[in-house]
Amino acid sequence: MADLVVACLRFGDLRPSVDPLTGTVSRDPRGFDLSAADAAALEHALRLGDAWSAPVLAVTAAPSSADPLLRTALALGASVLRVPWVASSYVADLALDERALALAVASAIRGVGSPSVVVCGDVSSDRGTGAFPAYLAHALSAAQALGLVSLSVSGNSLAGERRLDGGRRERLRIPRPAVCSVEAAGVRLRRASLPATLAASSGAVPVAAVSASSVGSVEVTGVGPFRPRTRVVPAPAGDSSRDRLMQLTGVLVAHDPPQIVAPSSAAAAADALLDYLRRRGYAAPA
Repeated sequence: MADLVVACLRFGDLRPSVDPLTGTVSRDPRGFDLSAADAAALEHALRLGDAWSAPVLAVTAAPSSADPLLRTALALGASVLRVPWVASSYVADLALDERALALAVASAIRGVGSPSVVVCGDVSSDRGTGAFPAYLAHALSAAQALGLVSLSVSGNSLAGERRLDGGRRERLRIPRPAVCSVEAAGVRLRRASLPATLAASSGAVPVAAVSASSVGSVEVTGVGPFRPRTRVVPAPAGDSSRDRLMQLTGVLVAHDPPQIVAPSSAAAAADALLDYLRRRGYAAPA
């Protein structure tokens, strides 16, 4: 299965209820469905499978309540796989370590075959961090292209396009293997035929041996607003309050001109960023 195409999906309650007094979030399994981005990811995976005549695998980390939705992908011609995952509450769901989740999903995918392309939604409806596709690319040692609005076949590689500021677009040539996250832009999930839907309604959903909840999680000890670290600054000098205020605000100080950093590698970019933070006092000296 050298050309295995994987659609990594996330199911969530698209219409959760929130208690106005306590803020408790309640989810109803009857409201679970694919978000628009995940539906686009499945459609892109099916199109890539058609172009390469390759098998398509739809995988998700979810409890057994997601089985009816996985059968939707089964009716569309994809094979399915579920990574067992049970969260005790909505907060526990959000606190689950996405890196650990990516490791579990990557292990489950490798148990089926070597993926050529993995397509994910850019953000989920409940978490919305968009970090999972990057973690998954690292776990699979694959290239990553995130936030795409289009994805198509270009020879032995992929061609993608994503938004830039000012209405611009960036075109990418993506080597394989790759993990791509897509927006819900201009793509609508196809509908399965009635015979395929009826046949999939009683189909079995395989369950992976690895569990996402057993790999690790993040413990939330407290929630609060971000507060930058305090810095020791010299006391202002001046005979009047105006002079002292002007010295504190730095209006009479010549500021450093803007600097455009164009390093040749990711390591050089990280070094430039850390050097800037040290000069500004936000990071400890090396």
